[in-house]
Amino acid sequence: MRTVTVGVLGSGTVGQDVLTLIQRRRDIFSDIGVNIEISGVLVRDLTKARNVPAGTPLTDTCDFLQQSEVVIECMGGIDRPLGLLRPYLKSGRPLITANKALLAERWDELREYALNGKLYYEASVMAGTPVIGPMSTVLRASTFKGLLATLNGTCNFILTQMEQGKEYAQALSEAQALGYAEDPPTLDVGGFDTAHKLTVLARFSADGNYAYENVQVTGIEHVTLEDVQAARARGEHIKLVGELHQEGGQWQATVAPRSLPHDHPLCNAGAGRNALVYEGEESGSLIFAGGGAGGMVTASAMVGDLLDYVLGFPGHVPLH
Repeated sequence: MRTVTVGVLGSGTVGQDVLTLIQRRRDIFSDIGVNIEISGVLVRDLTKARNVPAGTPLTDTCDFLQQSEVVIECMGGIDRPLGLLRPYLKSGRPLITANKALLAERWDELREYALNGKLYYEASVMAGTPVIGPMSTVLRASTFKGLLATLNGTCNFILTQMEQGKEYAQALSEAQALGYAEDPPTLDVGGFDTAHKLTVLARFSADGNYAYENVQVTGIEHVTLEDVQAARARGEHIKLVGELHQEGGQWQATVAPRSLPHDHPLCNAGAGRNALVYEGEESGSLIFAGGGAGGMVTASAMVGDLLDYVLGFPGHVPLH
């Protein structure tokens, strides 16, 4: 039996669910001859009650990183986790993360590790709905033509509430009360969260070094109840859509509200679900849809990445 030491940065909702799921799936790891040992879990407040397996080694220092064969990053943010991870990454050990903002905005520093197969980040786009795996492997045989996607559950929720007659401000307030939107909600409703995810996708399909700064972003803050009602009268729905397409020989990435026919695949996924339509010359049109947020949904993809690592599969490699 091989022991794999795993360090975890962060123990919020996702971090706790990752630890719970690793414990729940110990039989799967055991079947492939692996014993997962948690070397440490970084937390900010050691006195706070957490829903983690008994005996989980919680700590407010990063000393455990030295003893970790693989690290799962669940902190969020950009500069703080990267600052903690730099020495670890330089040692050539792998990282599992769902942090699309970190991946999108610090690619210059991270790309080398990704090209070497040391970054696993299926959960960074659409959480537990697998899109990065297919795009980084089998779909590379097909000539990429473009994609459309709804990638932010908060915007899906708000726009669905507006279709039920609520003003934008009321729908946003309800989303915040339910924990669907942050305070302030700019990353979600401003379209920047979608732009982070679209940037990650672009590097698998269009340009392995696509820059986040090149994404043109418009959020949903100025969508009115009248806009939504007028779309419904036309048999359409307004969605915050991320699009990747070629224009004048250059790949263009845009995020903006769009009115789509009611039978469009992006309108059929469900109120809180993400969806993506991938167009390949040889593969044709492919539709991915499913949960794009939530602690256990995200944890399922991150623990799946951990399984890939222990089985010997490399991380998600962008286009060269």
